[in-house]
Amino acid sequence: MAGAGRKGLKLALIQLAVGSDKAVNIRRACEFISQAAKAGAQLVALPECFNSPYGTQYFQQYAEPVPDGDSSVALATAAKQHNIYIHGGSVPERDGDKLYNTSVFYGPDGSILGKYRKMHLFDIDIPGKIQFKESETLSPGNGVTIIETPWCKVGLGICYDLRFFELAALMARKGVDLLLYPGAFNMTTGPKHWELLQRARAVDNQCFVACASPARDETATYVAWGHSTVVDPWGAVLAKTDEKEGIVYADLDFNAVDNVRASIPTRQQKRHDVYKLEDA
Repeated sequence: MAGAGRKGLKLALIQLAVGSDKAVNIRRACEFISQAAKAGAQLVALPECFNSPYGTQYFQQYAEPVPDGDSSVALATAAKQHNIYIHGGSVPERDGDKLYNTSVFYGPDGSILGKYRKMHLFDIDIPGKIQFKESETLSPGNGVTIIETPWCKVGLGICYDLRFFELAALMARKGVDLLLYPGAFNMTTGPKHWELLQRARAVDNQCFVACASPARDETATYVAWGHSTVVDPWGAVLAKTDEKEGIVYADLDFNAVDNVRASIPTRQQKRHDVYKLEDA
């Protein structure tokens, strides 16, 4: 994918206001997808748990199989209808007796090009601030997911995965130029770490990083920070929004990836004789 004249990509991140009615969440996500497609977006990305309130108490109720669940069917239909690529944020997935936090990536013919199950579960305890334990209901995924598109290779993660530089570095070593992380950082971690981590992963791996969040709902049991953001390979914020519902658009020029990697050739300068990131 290297070289001058690489094709540019118009990316749209949907910062969706997620409520308690699953059918309404799915319908409104598809309405925003249609709006983004009409504005010229070629790849549209949804937030984490776009069909469900975020919380361990909700995952069992809202979980569905992939690809036969209502969310998957609706997104596959939307991708085909608009002839675009869709990154389906994430949904609680039921597979047998296990639940996962799962992203699905759809091609313009409605086919599933890849599926990713959140690898690092959000188990934290910040005294006096927030306690959360995804592992109470969810199981971790164990596979790396990289999608081939006409523009570049796309690597998938979900929310808390953003904190683990090893996963991003592994995907970058496998040729990824765009990292997508749907995420729902909270009001404690969001202001401090949401943008910081995105910019860090972009600079570490000299690639684009895009993170779609749900819109903020102050009445929810879990309040999301919002601020969906796109960062370029230099670590600069290309586009972002506030806490409200809306769409973030960004034009990605992948020649910038090549230019940054040529200017600061850290890939060729790594000391694998001293340290080594093992392939998955």
